[in-house]
Amino acid sequence: MHRIRTYASIGFPAERVWAVLADFDRYAEWNPLNVWAEGQARIGARVPMRFVDAGGGKGKIIAQTVTVTECEPGRTLAWVGHMPLLFRGRHFFDVEPDGAGSTRLTHGEDLSGLIPLFFSEARIARQKSAYEAMNEALAKRLSQLG
Repeated sequence: MHRIRTYASIGFPAERVWAVLADFDRYAEWNPLNVWAEGQARIGARVPMRFVDAGGGKGKIIAQTVTVTECEPGRTLAWVGHMPLLFRGRHFFDVEPDGAGSTRLTHGEDLSGLIPLFFSEARIARQKSAYEAMNEALAKRLSQLG
């Protein structure tokens, strides 16, 4: 299993950060990693999504329907995409108030299955960089919304 973790401090309250992350229908407006999604953030929801295969390094877009597995407003959002035996990815966001009106974001993914067994450390590093770019885009989106 590969575990990707990124961390960011975002100068907005956790509820606002979570609201932007949970607004799948607007991902195409700001998100450089999950470039399109449509659906609702609720446990069990099946959400069609398009995302960049950031680890592959060629910008290939992958379409997959994911299932929301965790959804606690203002706190956590997670979904799972999978192909039986070949791939399972649990993508998640944990938002935590820092006590000063800002949010500590933990953004990551747990990858398992036969395909990720062959992912190189360089591929995982590229993927982590793409997650960090999404964190930056999230902060910029919040600034734009005011």
